[in-house]
Amino acid sequence: MSREWLETNGLGGYASSTIIGMNTRRYHGLLVAADPPPVGRLVLLSKIEETLVIDGIRHELSTNQYPGAIYPQGYLLQTGFRLDPFPVFTYSAGGLSLEKTVFLVHGESTVVVSYELLGSLDGREAALELRPLVAFRDYHSSTHENSNFDATVRQSRGVVWLQPYPALPALYFTHEAGELDTKGSWYRSFEYEAERQRGLDFVEDLYQPFTLTCRLAPGIPVSVIASTSSQSPAPPATLRDGERARRGPVQDSPSLAGALTRAADQFLVRRDGFYTVIAGYHWFGDWGRDTMIALPGLTLATGRDELARKLLLVFAANMRDGLIPNRFTETGAAEYNTIDATLWYIEAVRAYIAATRDSGFVRQNLYAALRESIAWLERGTRFGIHVDSDGLLEGGDEGVQLTWMDAKVGDFVVTPRCGKPVEVQALWYNAVRVLESLANTYGDLQGAAHYQQIAARARDSFCKAFWNDHERCLYDVIQGEHRDGSIRPNQVLALSLEYCMLDAEAGRAVLERVEKDLLTPFGLRSLSPLDPRYRGRYESDLRSRDTAYHQGTVWPWLIGPFFRAWRRVYGDTAETRAVIADWLKNFQGHLQEAGLGQVSEIFDGDPPHAPRGCIAQAWSVAEVLRLALGH
Repeated sequence: MSREWLETNGLGGYASSTIIGMNTRRYHGLLVAADPPPVGRLVLLSKIEETLVIDGIRHELSTNQYPGAIYPQGYLLQTGFRLDPFPVFTYSAGGLSLEKTVFLVHGESTVVVSYELLGSLDGREAALELRPLVAFRDYHSSTHENSNFDATVRQSRGVVWLQPYPALPALYFTHEAGELDTKGSWYRSFEYEAERQRGLDFVEDLYQPFTLTCRLAPGIPVSVIASTSSQSPAPPATLRDGERARRGPVQDSPSLAGALTRAADQFLVRRDGFYTVIAGYHWFGDWGRDTMIALPGLTLATGRDELARKLLLVFAANMRDGLIPNRFTETGAAEYNTIDATLWYIEAVRAYIAATRDSGFVRQNLYAALRESIAWLERGTRFGIHVDSDGLLEGGDEGVQLTWMDAKVGDFVVTPRCGKPVEVQALWYNAVRVLESLANTYGDLQGAAHYQQIAARARDSFCKAFWNDHERCLYDVIQGEHRDGSIRPNQVLALSLEYCMLDAEAGRAVLERVEKDLLTPFGLRSLSPLDPRYRGRYESDLRSRDTAYHQGTVWPWLIGPFFRAWRRVYGDTAETRAVIADWLKNFQGHLQEAGLGQVSEIFDGDPPHAPRGCIAQAWSVAEVLRLALGH
């Protein structure tokens, strides 16, 4: 129940469940289609109930949780699960073995489920009964038996389809069944344990519109293809071979870097003709900050330079008042409530040039937007974001969370960081130094002199204002005369970025304090355990989880900045590389728990540091992948 698999289709849609096929989340399903892509997600096909019939004896392969019962108990017949590269389930019943494969077709809302009998029948007869269970709902909600559900089933040769609600797409099933029974019924009161633990609605009814019966013969697969497209799909074997070829040779690499390269592919999706990054599965959309932090690992480290260019172009095109979007809503509208996403964008541009040496692309397509962005920040833009008289970047409106520590419960901002957050200053200094470098490269001497002046003023003010001599590290936020001495990981960015404001002595002290209080086997804690506000476990209802989100929870993505800071302090030596390699061993085991082959969003601050949140998070994968590749 705790191990989950994930298939994605490059549109924001996905298929996902547990390795025993029992849905434990309302977000699980065999076909969760993005309509429109990438975040208008709909759970269309929840699962398929499967019965293997051998000489009239029925063997139930499915597993579900109902009130007070697990039924059927198909997991007792299951002999294995693997990613090869798709999810493959194996069963043994009545002396026969059956293998099931599930995969999505890239660029389509189409899932292929295939079954193959292994071994010999020895004169027996075998058949497979398949009963699809459909939900037809937004993926954040749940379905309940209702009179508005249109159960009409339509069919033509080899295809059967239904459209329960006019506003939702029809679902077409292409099949190889010898028998089709269109008698349908409701299955009531499925329970989703993960939602129960999260304090959310965890009970759902699903509708079974028909039953397919397929005769089985050894070595001859039978398949069901469920799709929102009415067009006849290619043969299952052709679709499978195409998907294997698309995923390429890296699918067979057993290394941590190979596994994470496969994982990286699942976050890169299309929206309205351009590319974007899904921040996490199952429930995140595309966020500007997450995209820019993840871009170097997801694209540049994996040789996808062209995709990096497309991502940079689309966010430049959506820049408003000097800011890139914080996120795109499910309607496609852009929201700009972020102080740091644009600074991460400039760092992503720097990383792009460092990886590709393609400064010509930046000059032709991005430099004007970057200059305009810095100008907006200097004179002031939305949410009170502006450069203060001391040269540092300040911002914040009451009740609006602008930094990555953005948890909010109703009107309560859990970690209010109005004023001058430490990582924003590190990013601001880095950004103006990047612009200074670009200006020099492009012969913009006046611009270079201006950016140099801004950087010098910021550095002088930062080193005086942010040094916490009592704790031998940096303050987290300065607002007026108030200095927040919370020991948080944000200060590590003052060491990890290309351009650094700290001298060697201060840098070593900061790194030592972060290592002592915040480093865990899976990333950095968001708050020191010595702080009375520390919350070591991320669990229970929504309020409890949100109030723990940045109060001790471990974030894997921060390990990238931490070890880049380590290299700056201790050098890129053989010893440093050995320390990083030893730490990365923790993730070899993690890839076999929670989201298989993926890196979780967060972990508990307290041992044993259980994985929490999304089972697959873009910036977690990107930063661990960069480390695994030696970046």
